[in-house]
Amino acid sequence: MPDIVSTAYSEVRAAVSPDGNTVLWGSTDRPGGPGGWDIWMVRRAHGVWSSPAPVPFDTTYKEFDPAFSADGRSVWFFSNRPGGFGGDDIYRVDFDPHSGRFGKIEHPDDAINSAGDEWAPSPSPDGRHLLFATNGRGGSGRHDLFVSEWRDGAWQSAAALPGEVNSADDDFDATYIDSGRALVFARSADVDNQPIELWMATRDSDGTYRHAKPLDRRVNVAGSWTLGPAEDLSRPGTLLFSARRPEAQRGKSDIYAIRLNVQAQRQP
Repeated sequence: MPDIVSTAYSEVRAAVSPDGNTVLWGSTDRPGGPGGWDIWMVRRAHGVWSSPAPVPFDTTYKEFDPAFSADGRSVWFFSNRPGGFGGDDIYRVDFDPHSGRFGKIEHPDDAINSAGDEWAPSPSPDGRHLLFATNGRGGSGRHDLFVSEWRDGAWQSAAALPGEVNSADDDFDATYIDSGRALVFARSADVDNQPIELWMATRDSDGTYRHAKPLDRRVNVAGSWTLGPAEDLSRPGTLLFSARRPEAQRGKSDIYAIRLNVQAQRQP
C-alpha cells in the first residue's frame, strides 16, 4: 500500500486483520499523532481505503507494535503510558471488526509485564500463547523472547521461549508463522547501534524452536536493518516486515510483503 502505509515517514510492524479490512502499523515520526510513537489505522469499505488516522486509544506516550488476535477481535500493543510496571508494557484492547471500534483496554499483570521493556506481543494462532520480547526477566542476553500461556482463565508466568533461539544478542520482534510451526524474529548485536536481520526458527516435535538461520537477501539487506515481522492474517503464508531498502525506499522504514516458503528457507 504505497503512499497509504509506506510513505516518506517511518512505518514499522504492520498488522492486517483476518478479514483484510483493517490495517494497523506503528510510526515514530508521522505528523498528526498525539505522541512521537503512534499506532495508525486504515479501514476498507466498499473497496476504498480510508485516510490514515491514529487509533483512538493513542496517547501522548508511546503506543507501538500492534498485532491482531487470530479471531480479529482484539489487538495487542505496547505502551509506556502511566500505570504500567515500568518501561514499555504490553496491553490488549477489544476490537469489533464490523464497526472498526475499539473497546476496553487491559493491562496484563506481572505474569507478562516487568519493570523492564516488553515489545512486540504476538498471540499464537490458537490464542493460547503470547510471544513477546523483554529485557526485564533475565535470559540469555539483551532482549530475549518469552512466552506466556493462557490457562485456567489467566496468563501464566512467562518463561523463556523453549529451544535454541535466544542468544547473547538482542532477539526480539518475533511472530508465529505457518500455524505456529515456525517463527520469524529479529536479531542484532545491539539493536540501537548495529544492523538488524530477520531470522527463522522451526518447531521440533517436542515443541521447542530450533535451527535458527537468517532469511535470505530477498528480505534482509546487508549492513541495514530489517525488523517488525508479522504474518498477514488475511493471506496466510505472506510475511510483512519493515526495512530500509535503498533500491525501493520511500522513507526511513517502509512495509514490505513477501510469500514465505518455510521449507525453502530451511534449506542450507
